[in-house]
Amino acid sequence: MIDIKVPVVGESISEVTLLKWTKANGAWVERDEVIAELESEKATFEINAEKAGILKHGAAEGDTVKIGDVVCQIDETAAKPEDVAPVKEEKKEAAPAPKAETTAPVAALSNDVKASPVAAAIIADKKVDVTSIKPSGTGGKILKDDVLQALSNPGKVAFNGSGIGSRNVRKEKMSNLRKTISPRLVESKNTTAMLTTFNEVDMGRIMETRTKYKDKFKEIHGVNLGFMSFFAKACAIALSEWPALNAYIDSDEIVYHDYADISIAVSTPRGLTVPVMRNVESMSMADVEKKVVELAGKARDNKLTMEELTGGTFTITNGGVFGSLMSTPIINLPQSAILGMHKIQERPMVVNGQVVVRPMMYVALSYDHRIIDGRESVSFLVRVKELLENPELLLFGKDPVKTLLEV
Repeated sequence: MIDIKVPVVGESISEVTLLKWTKANGAWVERDEVIAELESEKATFEINAEKAGILKHGAAEGDTVKIGDVVCQIDETAAKPEDVAPVKEEKKEAAPAPKAETTAPVAALSNDVKASPVAAAIIADKKVDVTSIKPSGTGGKILKDDVLQALSNPGKVAFNGSGIGSRNVRKEKMSNLRKTISPRLVESKNTTAMLTTFNEVDMGRIMETRTKYKDKFKEIHGVNLGFMSFFAKACAIALSEWPALNAYIDSDEIVYHDYADISIAVSTPRGLTVPVMRNVESMSMADVEKKVVELAGKARDNKLTMEELTGGTFTITNGGVFGSLMSTPIINLPQSAILGMHKIQERPMVVNGQVVVRPMMYVALSYDHRIIDGRESVSFLVRVKELLENPELLLFGKDPVKTLLEV
């Protein structure tokens, strides 16, 4: 009998939560097959079978287990049951079949909306707002009766798991990630002298650059040219000029960093994660975009490693993806500053004595006033604004087109 123990996942982490078993108790498992998913205070990770054999659970889903605890056992001496289907057969069925059936019906809907063919047809014909529909099918799938229920109650919305007029109250256990986020946010507010300064950026030049070169950029690099590369590069340059915003307090010392490891806030179903891009000052625009896609994908799939979640020197968060026009972001400890991006909105602006409509974005910089003075914070944000409104300055005097498209 082999004991499978909870592995060490970080120096400061002493316990994790068993999210789910991917193999049932008493099931046959192959060597290296994923048998469970665990969640620490910063990320989720998988446990693999060390040997082939019969799995015996040692904890239930939702249990908190300590590092080094035996979470399950594998009886490697047991004979493989004859009725165990080959793993390959399961994978063959799971891959192509659902795509053929589910892609077509929801083609007219958003890609993340699942609906039966009849339900999808009614939604399209009656132009039903899918947010008003409470799905009852497996995996959140919208069925015909769900759509008819929404049509019979126009203007009325039922909360998740409840009917119209319900007074239901639910309690759910906080995830380890959420339990970690909560005290850290309070600590940030209580232990820093946090202030926020604002400015606004005319995004016209960047939008023109993206429109002009986005197809060629994607053809060469295989990734879209987004806004994050412009903001990350602008912040890296500004951080080199105003180093206090790239530092943090350690006891009675200030620790400065001669590099820009920029954290990017990524929202996931389990909470906010902040993976880190290393040495942004040395990255190209394409490098940044590729790293953003990589880290965001890992965050959504719960595949981020501890190394990818620690060590940032500055953070960028984008509330604009959710429609936020303005906010005051909270500092990501132990860092001393964070930049908040927001929604781009056309507004009338006075340019050269003329009122013109320009695509504007409010930007917010929250900073720790204990080590960052008003002059430094405002100057940093003004510098970021200058770089964004003149994107050729981000390319260090090189030919803009060649630099943007360089491999």
